[in-house]
Amino acid sequence: MFRNPVSLLILLVLVMALAGVVAIGAFPPGAVTSQVERTLPNDRFQPR
Repeated sequence: MFRNPVSLLILLVLVMALAGVVAIGAFPPGAVTSQVERTLPNDRFQPR
């Protein structure tokens, strides 16, 4: 089928890349959850 080993290598790399994209699409990584910290103004102890 392929007489040139370079074209066979390129085809194999493309197939592996496509398989990786399909695998990530089928099994996406989990989302990392973290708490959001928000600074609140401290109006209670401010001089008036």
